[in-house]
Amino acid sequence: MANILARFSSLLVGFFVVSGAVAGQRPVKDHISALSEEGQQALVHGDYQKAEAAYEGLRELSPEVAEIHANLGLIYFNERKFDLAVLSLRRALKLKPTLAKSELLLAVSLSELGKYKEALPGLEKGFRHSSDSNIKRMCGLQLERAYTGLQRDDTAVQVGLELVRLFPDDPEILYHNSRLFGNFAYLSVKRLAEVAPASIWKHQAAAEAWESQGSYDLAVSEYRQVLSSEPQRPGIHYRLGRVLLAQAKASNSEDGLAAARKEFAGELQIDPSNANAAYELAEAHRNSGEMKEAEKFFRLALEYYPEFAEANLGLAAVLMGQSKPEAARPLIEKAITENPEDEVAWYRLAQAERALGNSEGQQKAMREFERLRKKSSELEAAKGLFSPSEVTRQRLDSEPVP
Repeated sequence: MANILARFSSLLVGFFVVSGAVAGQRPVKDHISALSEEGQQALVHGDYQKAEAAYEGLRELSPEVAEIHANLGLIYFNERKFDLAVLSLRRALKLKPTLAKSELLLAVSLSELGKYKEALPGLEKGFRHSSDSNIKRMCGLQLERAYTGLQRDDTAVQVGLELVRLFPDDPEILYHNSRLFGNFAYLSVKRLAEVAPASIWKHQAAAEAWESQGSYDLAVSEYRQVLSSEPQRPGIHYRLGRVLLAQAKASNSEDGLAAARKEFAGELQIDPSNANAAYELAEAHRNSGEMKEAEKFFRLALEYYPEFAEANLGLAAVLMGQSKPEAARPLIEKAITENPEDEVAWYRLAQAERALGNSEGQQKAMREFERLRKKSSELEAAKGLFSPSEVTRQRLDSEPVP
């Protein structure tokens, strides 16, 4: 939360200006003026230790000036002395209830101390009603924390969804939401295991969890539990096939690949419209050099899902192998329309353009391929960690040749 605190405090500098109305002798006024200038300059330069000393001196000389307490609250806040910040901010608001920013800072300070119930009204006010996007953002992040701390996880998720709607490309919000949504998913599965420990839903959730962690044997066991209860349940043979395929690739097992194929075929018997299962069967046949069967299943996948980028690329590869670049090119172009950041698609387009004698088109496609390839390692690492693909991705069949 360090970034949140720094951004929030930057909104609050400059409360206090010494007024001629301060009572006392001239030397006292001069001392107040000097401390005020010293404190303001220290705040501007981020020297909170010096600012604290100056404003504590001001507080002793002018204990009834609300802005002094407000700035002291700000200073304590930046020093992470949240208990002292709460005391100063409450005193400031008692003296002058109209210090709206102090009210928000008090709410955040209470949240930092884990006093979430006390913090909620101020955080809600800042999030729901402030016209300042920085305040809205920071109060929203603190609200996620407060609602989670109060075990109001569903409300925290609602705030998270609203935050990502307002700030869709904010990395800090995306990070905190990933933790929040992950925790909510865990709690939902935990509740499922408590209320229905023998249900197919519990077994399916467990299977998907084990699959995501790479615990393939446990995932296979859980998927088979689902099928033992409902052998015709749509989607399960496909998911089981995906696990067996990953397991076979990890161990280089031909028997595992055959078992995975069997599950994909079994899925199509239950649900012929499952384009993912048709695609995986097609890709398995293509990798085995069985191009006739590969074409059949790629076309089946595209019959039900024409915008399926990977299937379009797979069928294009088959057609290129049959020396049909004119038929392959529109499929590749369709895949690029669906996913312009796919380096494999651009490379296959370069191959098709080369086969068609279009050197300009080939060079353009290769330039885009090279651009995407430079950042692909980082992107692939992120995809592998955070977003497992639902189907096997198309890959380069050989090292690119310019």
